[in-house]
Amino acid sequence: MIDAPSAHAIAAMLVTVAMFYGFASGRLKVEIISLLTISVIALGLYLYPLPGERPTDGLKLAFEGFGHYALITICALMVMGRGLVATGALDPAARLLTRLWRFNRGLGFLTTLVLAMIMSMMVNDTPVLVLLLPIMVTLASRGGMAASRTLIPINSAVLIGGMSTTIGTSTNLLVVSIATDLGMRPMGVFYFTPLVVIAALVALPFIWLVMPRLLPDNSVQTGHAPRRFYASLRLGPRSPALGQLPAAFLARTAPQVELVGAPETPAAVDDRIAVLAPHEALEDAMRALGATTAPAALLDRVHAASRRSREDLAVVEMSIGADSTLIGKRIATSGLAETHDVAVMGVHHARTAWEWRDDNLLEAPLDEGDILLVTGTMADITALARSESLLMLDGAKEVPRTAKASLALAIMAGSVGLASVGLLPIAISALAGAILMFVTGCVRFDKVGRALSAKVIVLVAASIAIGRVILESGAAEWLGQLIALGLHHLPAGGALAAVMVFVTILTNFASNTTAAAVGTPIAFSLAQKLSIPVEPLVLAVLFGCNLCYATPVAYQTNMLIMTAGDYKFGDYTRTGIPLVLLMIVTLSALLVFKYGLY
Repeated sequence: MIDAPSAHAIAAMLVTVAMFYGFASGRLKVEIISLLTISVIALGLYLYPLPGERPTDGLKLAFEGFGHYALITICALMVMGRGLVATGALDPAARLLTRLWRFNRGLGFLTTLVLAMIMSMMVNDTPVLVLLLPIMVTLASRGGMAASRTLIPINSAVLIGGMSTTIGTSTNLLVVSIATDLGMRPMGVFYFTPLVVIAALVALPFIWLVMPRLLPDNSVQTGHAPRRFYASLRLGPRSPALGQLPAAFLARTAPQVELVGAPETPAAVDDRIAVLAPHEALEDAMRALGATTAPAALLDRVHAASRRSREDLAVVEMSIGADSTLIGKRIATSGLAETHDVAVMGVHHARTAWEWRDDNLLEAPLDEGDILLVTGTMADITALARSESLLMLDGAKEVPRTAKASLALAIMAGSVGLASVGLLPIAISALAGAILMFVTGCVRFDKVGRALSAKVIVLVAASIAIGRVILESGAAEWLGQLIALGLHHLPAGGALAAVMVFVTILTNFASNTTAAAVGTPIAFSLAQKLSIPVEPLVLAVLFGCNLCYATPVAYQTNMLIMTAGDYKFGDYTRTGIPLVLLMIVTLSALLVFKYGLY
């Protein structure tokens, strides 16, 4: 029989339940619920301090999460992740996937799953999925596997990869940080990676072969071909196509590109090759040919304008309005480049389906409804839209600073490497990496807001506060006693599995970060009650917090794919519950084996 919890413990559990309910209901934003939780803890402990403490001690407990090293580490990792995205460091992997899918769908799908796992070990789950999401949707539209049958499996692979290192997700960092604060020895970056890799190998056949069969084909045949732009590609002196027939070269390297009046002589420097292609395929052709779509002098001026304004370049589709002064003009004589420091990459003619002629259609007079593919800074593009009565269409794309891609990768690898071998704590190496991203220009100071997520910051701070109050109030000890009553007669493996199930239920219906903050102190209490080492119980909590496959509200990436895959709630439960059970059984057995809990 256990004693009744104290008033402070009851209050701590009620606040935690209210926080869970707020996250699960979705009626308020995560940021608001997190700030309300911090406020309730601060005011409650100020008015009713814990035994033996002063009112100001409660304020310190409530707000110390904002200065916690775990939060600093998470912010630094988000900055470095932004550097990889802004420099296009991950784009080569995306292009490789596209080629593999075209070669063999099964092999391409398997490679995508493995690559998703590997990338999410070092980069936060959300940027990895954001990178892969448009690739899978595009491949589906080009005859690949339906996006509805690939996105949930890929999301699951991303989540498993993120589970495998201490820096894979903010949740992992939070669990390890709280456990270290409570007295457990620190864990290195790859401390528990072998366990997760083995579990991933067990789960991979299910994700690869079974999950797609459990999901519906929600692909919709719209009947609308992607918008195609006419462009003139200028070959540079280092073009790999020099000396080859352009038609044969592009057929191998950029099959989505249609040549217009293909030349019958081998390509030479400064040749112009007329093509018709969607935006993404046009960029593929530019990379393959080593070509540009505008004169070198104009592109130099556009890049100079970017350096002066310290703004990144963007590519925007712009529609010509009825009152635009560009109607009837040609690109070369329109004065766009001289006036606005922008370059027109291509033109989509919105008139009738015109036939190819011998003249250069890029120089055909513009008309109402034509769409220009324009590159420049957003300030110059916005000024162009105002002065020429152009409408900026959705889907503006930031041009990555590819010259710094290798540098961004080196900074990320160095930061992770120093932490993984124990030369520096992860908080110091991540902070140093973030500073280097700023100093080297991989991430610009004015774009740091895109890297940092206010929602993540306040959620982590609230989770640290709720974890501390659960521990300090005695709620963790009381819950540990309560759970121990049911687990006392179970073998160690059953106890670990039960803890994992408990945390998994919390994380699938509330916040995995909050589940981590609550579950970690309980693991310490259970270790004493069950005479089990604390480390496997903490890892059971960490793993359970990452088994968020069974509901769309369990994690932000689950929601991210819901619209793109046209998923329903049942699609997540039908595929997620078997995967959760498979992972719980595998990980529990691995923990028993690793720690000798026979």
